[in-house]
Amino acid sequence: MAYDAYQRVIEFHRKAEHAHSAAAAAHEKGDHLTAHEHTRQAHEYSREALQHSEAALEHAKAAKKP
Repeated sequence: MAYDAYQRVIEFHRKAEHAHSAAAAAHEKGDHLTAHEHTRQAHEYSREALQHSEAALEHAKAAKKP
């Protein structure tokens, strides 16, 4: 489980990174509506990454308990 949870965290961080890059590119082109949508998506992915990180941490703590 821990490895799978770690992979999910990485996946959402990468999705957030891509969405931030797309938002920056859209802003450079002056397409602020698209940039806003990409920024919103990046925020959502970042929140998902945080939730998966917290779940992985809790799982790791539970596994260490005697």
